[in-house]
Amino acid sequence: MNVGILLITHGNIGAVLLQSAIDVLGVCPLQTSTLSAPTDCDPERVLAEAVTMANRLDSGDGVLVLTDLYGSTPSNIACRLQEQHAVRVVSGVNLPMLIRVLNYPGMDLDELTHKAVTGGRDGVLTCNLEGPLHAG
Repeated sequence: MNVGILLITHGNIGAVLLQSAIDVLGVCPLQTSTLSAPTDCDPERVLAEAVTMANRLDSGDGVLVLTDLYGSTPSNIACRLQEQHAVRVVSGVNLPMLIRVLNYPGMDLDELTHKAVTGGRDGVLTCNLEGPLHAG
């Protein structure tokens, strides 16, 4: 069994990130789905979809939910999902975060949550002539 991955984002951000990660890696080693939560959506309807998706993705090891912007509709829906399902939520999804998560399919939910946070943070660099500088 493995942790499932659910991306809840504005528009098609999650789908584009997932496809980009698959293009880079050549595979998608974890069961993964995306859910769009536009600003004008019905949050209750999207939450119901998220519950259905989380149930489908959870093979017994839980679900890691990645969302784009903390405090926004997708993030709020992801946080509410925690009330109904065994999930961890990480906000601020970016391509380095997603690739890091997909590179560790054997990790448990807590370890994978940590990898998501460090992958996202460590993937943000200032690039200049002297070489990359870590943002944090």
